[in-house]
Order: sequence, then structure tokens, then C-alpha cells
Amino acid sequence: MTDATIRLTTAQAIIRYLDNQFIEIDGENLRVCGGGFGIFGHGNVTCLGEALYGVQDTLPLYRGQNEQGMGFAAAAYAKQWLRQRFMFCTASAGPGTTNLLTSAALAHANRLPMLMLCGDTFLTRLPDPVLQQLEHFGNPTVGVNDAFKSVSRYWDRITHPAQIIQSLPNALATMLDPADCGPAFIGLPQDVQGWAYDYPAAFFTKKIHKIRRQRPCEDEIAAARAVIMSAKRPVIIAGGGVQYSRAVKELTALAESHHIPVIETIAGRANMLADHPLNIGPVGVTGSDSANAVAERADVIIAVGTRLQDFTTGSWTAFAKDAKIVTVNAGRHDAMKHQSTSVIGDAKVALKDLHQALRGYKFDTSWTEFAQSERAKWDAYVTGNVASGNRVNSYAQAIGVVNDLCDPRDRVVAAAGGLPAEVTANWRTKDIGTVDVEFGFSCMGYEIAGGWGARIAQSQREPDKDTIVFCGDGSYMLMNSDIHSSVLTRKKLIVLVLDNGGFAVINKLQNNTGNESFNNLIADTPTAVDPFTVDFEAHAASMGANAETVANPAELADAFIRAKAADKTSVIVMKVDPYEGWTTEGHTWWEVGTPEVSDSATVLEKHAEVEATRTKQRRGI
Repeated sequence: MTDATIRLTTAQAIIRYLDNQFIEIDGENLRVCGGGFGIFGHGNVTCLGEALYGVQDTLPLYRGQNEQGMGFAAAAYAKQWLRQRFMFCTASAGPGTTNLLTSAALAHANRLPMLMLCGDTFLTRLPDPVLQQLEHFGNPTVGVNDAFKSVSRYWDRITHPAQIIQSLPNALATMLDPADCGPAFIGLPQDVQGWAYDYPAAFFTKKIHKIRRQRPCEDEIAAARAVIMSAKRPVIIAGGGVQYSRAVKELTALAESHHIPVIETIAGRANMLADHPLNIGPVGVTGSDSANAVAERADVIIAVGTRLQDFTTGSWTAFAKDAKIVTVNAGRHDAMKHQSTSVIGDAKVALKDLHQALRGYKFDTSWTEFAQSERAKWDAYVTGNVASGNRVNSYAQAIGVVNDLCDPRDRVVAAAGGLPAEVTANWRTKDIGTVDVEFGFSCMGYEIAGGWGARIAQSQREPDKDTIVFCGDGSYMLMNSDIHSSVLTRKKLIVLVLDNGGFAVINKLQNNTGNESFNNLIADTPTAVDPFTVDFEAHAASMGANAETVANPAELADAFIRAKAADKTSVIVMKVDPYEGWTTEGHTWWEVGTPEVSDSATVLEKHAEVEATRTKQRRGI
């Protein structure tokens, strides 16, 4: 070990460190940090901006239009790289930083790596109170950056330049750990960013990281084997963790060798191709009749790489109350849910171990045949559901058009509202890992920003493929400015804006619980004195995109072909009906709060229906 040192500012040292961190992926050494998204202000431009200027070729900085969108883009980038690489987001201070809170929460809920380098108030406090500072009279150490403690897996505020020697490796280790993976937040007081320190030169030595694969203990495998061997009707629930562990082959081998049907969560939506005979479909609230029929009858649930959120479990009504649960998960917290038999470890390794433990054993094919017959019925339903004809325009029809015409390796992005549910239920997977349905935190506004981030990642490996974004008019109005970002950076998107006149899926929930339409559709907004339709085509065109409006699915097909052939972002707008054309099959029960007391007879009637269904709900065991 040499005693050589390098004198750098805190900001310069952070960037130099990141620039020298690599990861081995498929035999290739790549920077683990793919670059960053940044909007400069007084809290980060003078010091962190100065440090970033010299590394533009190796750590490219993408200028966002809104910090929340930057965070969404970083999350989508991490998904595309299967959590093996991440982007940083830098924001100034005050509102610039707090704009990142929602996207940090999304990354936290989805267990995604994202590094936030955000400005903070002066450590010396000599100029206090500074611009955008919130003063807490009884505790001057508290600021808005403390809000990120609840949405970060790692949080630190740098109060001396030497601290990054400990903090940065810990942040990186958290983001690359399969069990603890999530966003890391580092607060950078404006004066500390510029303070210099004699850093050990060895701190900046090139380092090649590898994702840790934890092997489950033999006792856990033995216990899981005993539960699985007791089954007559086992089913595998495949979650997003299967892809992050790159365990698709191991999942498929286990299922095929032992005749076990597979059902997919929303995050695990592209673990198997649509035509695989053991792929029984998506499960849960936004699922399929086939998967839910199997889940309801299964006596052993093998949950792999899933946090078992309520859309997967139907608020814990999707499974028989006496069904046993085996969980395979790198995270202890997720593996311990509902008193399951837990296998804590990497999915790729654990599935191999389970496969070996079950060697030679095959379950009765009558169970598999039942599952396949249910899947055939669901396929027939989807075929009719996505078909165009003499009926109102619907989400499902638009999904069917795109599904038919897209390349197998094109990436599909959807989030929040009705579209992710419709994509989950109706999309037929053409290739592994090609679907990003953001329902982990269910964030409106993720679609276009997330599509941009996914495209940045996709263009690094598959530049000839497309990123396709399904976006409702409500989400478009919430966050659309990264259409401009995609044009500026030549990261082509195909954006479908399906306009149903407001927040139609919540209006549907409102109506389905006995309430009158109120404040969701623009037409039913009481304070909208002069309701009118937004010209989405003109708006998208003003941001530099190709844009056109189509009247029906046939015109959508022609427009989609033109968009595929184009060399820049294209936005295609089509109106869909807010009341009709929804996918009506495949939904499990989902718990929402309903009024126990109301003047409305229909509200009371629906409340009684909800409570009557609660008898199927598992009570934590």
C-alpha cells in the first residue's frame, strides 16, 4: 500500500471514485455507474458541476426537465440493466432535491439502485438562513434532505471530505446488494463540496465489482423440499427477482422437470414467453382467469423473487387459506412473509439447489393439464379482447396492435392507472425481459421519463430496437417533458397517448364502489367551468417529436409502422372510451376502504359486497 495522496475537492473525489468503479457483465467490464441525470442550481453547479465537466465522455450527464422525471429515468435504466448498473441524479437544494422524493420512493419500493447526490445547506451555518433552506427552530441539523431517510436504503450527509472514503463504498455496496438493493442518498453541503483533502491515491484505483450470490443453507432447502414434496397441486409464482438474478433458465428447468405450472407477477411479467406450455399467465388483481384459477386451487405456492404485494395476492384472497407457501428470495424481509417456509438466497443458486433436491420427482400431469386448459381459455379471451371491430376504441385493442407489430426485443413501458393493468393482462410476451410495467409504487408520470431512461440503457446494448411507451392522458399531463429530453439526446421513443378524458380507471373504481362519477373525468370535474380536450399531437410536436392523431386501431397500426421507421421520437394519439372496452375478466378481489356509513344505498350495497368477500382473506398465516 502506497502513501501517495491526491488533493481534490469533495465533489471531485466523488466523481473520480465513481469513474473508476466497474462491473463484470457477460465477460465485459463496464462502468457500474452509467452516468447521471442532472439539473444544476446554486447547490450543485459550482462544485459538483465543475467536477462533472471533465468526465463527460465516461460519465455522461443527461439534463432532465424535472428532477422527478430524472429519478424515474434512473429507475428504468436500472431495470433495463437488471440492477447491475445504475445512474446518479444530482439536484441543487430545496425544491430541486425534494422533487426527487417520489422517484426515490419508487426505487425503494421496487428495490432498484439509484444514487442521489444532492446539495445541502452550509455546514458552517455562517450564511444561514440561505436560499431555499427550511429552518427547524429546535434542531438546526434538520433539513429537507432528512426527508429522504424514509425512501433510501442508504443515507448520509457529508460533513467532512474524508467521510466519502467510507460513505461511497457503503453506498455502492448497498446498491449492488441483492437483499438490500435500493436508492442511496448523499447530502452534500455547499461548502463541503468545495473543501479539499489529501485523498489516498489507492481510493481511486480501478475496481471491478461482481453481484454477490448468496447460497441458501442446506436446512432451508431441505425444509422447502419437504413442503413441496407434500404437494398435489404446486404452482410457482415468478417475480421480478427471477430476472434480476438472471435465473430464467433455472426457473424454466425446475418447472419443466417437475411439471409445475408457472404464474407471473407484474414485475415478473416477461419471465416466460407467452407460448411456453407451462406459462399459465399473470396472477392477481390485474391478472388472468387462468393464473388465478390455478392459484386458488394450489396447495403449495412457491414464490420466487417476489415481495407478494397485494396486486399479486389479491389482498391475500387469491390463495386457499390452507395453502402452504415456500418463498425464495435474497431479502430476508420478503422471504419471511405470511409465515412461509423461507429459502433466503439468490434465486439462480436456490432454484438449482431445489431442482437437485427434487431430482427424479414429477408431479401428476393432470394438474398441469388443468392449468393448461385454463390458459387456453384465457388465450381465447385475450384474442377477442384485443381484436378490432365494430366496438369502441379500447386500451386492449391498442395493446393488440402494438403486440402484433413490435419486434420481439422491443421494450414496453407502462405505469399507473388502467394501462399497466391492461398491458399485464393482454400483452403476449415475445422475448424474455422485455416488459416494464411499473406497479411497484404505481407512479403516474413514470411512463415517458422511464421510457427515456430505459432507452438510454437499451441503446447501449440493442440500439436497433425500440422502447414503446403506453401512456394515458392523465399521466401525460402530469409529466411529459422528457419527450423533449428524448429528442434532445436522440434517444428515440414510440409513445402511445391513449386519451380517455381524465383519470378513467379511478372513475371506474369510484363507480364500482357505488359512488357517482366525481372529479376524475374532466367532464365530471365540478370546478371545470369550460372543459376542453388537449391537443396532444400539437403539444408533442412542439417538443420536437413526430406526432399524429389516429381515429381507430387500423390507423394506429399504420402510424405505428411509420413510427418504427422513423429516426426520432414519435407520439401517436388515439381516443379510447372511458366506460366501455375494459378487460373485465381475470381480476381477483382487491381490498380498498369503503364507507361503513353513507346516505347512498348503492355505496352501502357495495360496502356489504366487499365485506362479504373478505372471508377468503388469509390472516397473516
